[in-house]
Amino acid sequence: MFPKTVLKDLLSQSQFNKTDKVLIILAIDANRGKEIKVIKELATRAGLRTIQNWNVSSLLGRSKGLAVRTANGWELTSAGSQYVTKLSGPLAGTPTPKIAASLRAHLSRLSNTYTSMFVEEAIACYEAKLYRAAVVLSWVGAVAVLYDFVVANKLADFNTEATRRNPKWKAAKTADDLARMKEHDFLDIIEAISIIGKSVKQELDGCLKLRNGCGHPNSLKIAEHRVAGQIETLMLNVFSQFA
Repeated sequence: MFPKTVLKDLLSQSQFNKTDKVLIILAIDANRGKEIKVIKELATRAGLRTIQNWNVSSLLGRSKGLAVRTANGWELTSAGSQYVTKLSGPLAGTPTPKIAASLRAHLSRLSNTYTSMFVEEAIACYEAKLYRAAVVLSWVGAVAVLYDFVVANKLADFNTEATRRNPKWKAAKTADDLARMKEHDFLDIIEAISIIGKSVKQELDGCLKLRNGCGHPNSLKIAEHRVAGQIETLMLNVFSQFA
């Protein structure tokens, strides 16, 4: 959520209590869990030497669901990301954390752990200002979700419609088979068999065009709000609906 460069300024604020400051540290490179040793090292380097005397595990354990202990260490939950963003406000020096926290709030709605991790990676690219990568990753993940849904629920209908449009179409059996088809044509077919509606199809067409623009060398320039809109559109209309 935050670059390391802002950590010193955030931890020096007297209005933040111990728990707040530890949660802020977890927001640095937020997609990676942190062991207590790493948390204390980050704090010490940023000037918060007193953390060496704190019971960090106890502070996080009593954070009321804002942080959780995973196999990779301590991590912020979606609620924790929102809390830290609200806590830091303009002190973070960029609107990116606020937008990213809003996007992360959607992660809790995703039931598939693998899908959630994929979207998390796209958001991490967004936070790192790797905007083209964020667009490409989020699109590829969304298409993968749609492929899986078709294979599990609508494969016969899909093949019937695909064959009607192209008699040379070889019936798909797996998600990899679906990848033989151009993504634009794929969207046309899943609209035709009522997996998605016309308005959603139009939105996904726009997402695909941006993905194509970002996936090839060219002079296209994009910024954080455009990318945030792309990821949120895919979250609301694909990941949250079909994952």
